[in-house]
Amino acid sequence: MKISVVIPTHDRAQLLARALESVRNQTFQAQEIIVVDDGSRDDTRQLLESRFPECRYFYQDNRGVSSARNRGIEAARCDWIALLDSDDEWLAGKLAAQRAQLNSEPQTRLCHTEEIWIRNGRRVNPMKKHAKAGGWIFQNCLPLCVISPSAALIHRSLFSEVGLFDESLPACEDYDLWLRICARNPVALVETPQLIKYGGHPDQLSHRHWGMDRFRLQALEKIIRSGAIQGKALMAAVSTLIEKAEILAQGAEKRGRHEEALFYRDKQQSFSPLRSYTIHE
Repeated sequence: MKISVVIPTHDRAQLLARALESVRNQTFQAQEIIVVDDGSRDDTRQLLESRFPECRYFYQDNRGVSSARNRGIEAARCDWIALLDSDDEWLAGKLAAQRAQLNSEPQTRLCHTEEIWIRNGRRVNPMKKHAKAGGWIFQNCLPLCVISPSAALIHRSLFSEVGLFDESLPACEDYDLWLRICARNPVALVETPQLIKYGGHPDQLSHRHWGMDRFRLQALEKIIRSGAIQGKALMAAVSTLIEKAEILAQGAEKRGRHEEALFYRDKQQSFSPLRSYTIHE
């Protein structure tokens, strides 16, 4: 197994150094490390030149994390691609554990892992809704994102089949990709934590965008209209879309945004017949 590591970054030189050290410290080494600098104005380039010269470095104007990841994926030379966000950190056995898991499930092309959460410097326990799972997990993916990009090891053939990250989504681009992959593929899970996820810093996408379900709604509509899901999976996706549209409509009404509330009510109405049809199918 040969692995390319893809790390998007933007103005995170100090955090990036920690992420890169965690890649260096792997007991099973990746063949290449790709850093895509999405318009940083700090000393990211100097950091790589002085401390991590083995990395392949790409610079682009600021276009967002999806564009940066996609550029790294397209540049990758290996069949297996491991994603790592610049504010996260792998444990030393992460890639080795995933290689062993995939060797035991040779038909599987996506493997993720359990993880440790650190928020504002303190370890916290994920809620039940964030529980990780392996196998056919499409319905697990509907409420919110249950695969962390930094935990994912993906065979490049999946990108050929379902496409890359959707660059039109300002956030929840990972949620969208997992829906497209998991609609037609099982996933493998390493049940011991192999990743430390750090949260609480102000430049996280979840802090910059209110109402993340707005973007999940777009992803749900896309997967429903794609024809990739049928039967129970389709019914579950439609039901989730209607529930999220209701939450967004209520939120808009509370803020006095009546046109926005009407937009989400219209979404509910347009998809409700499909749910009724699917239930009686």
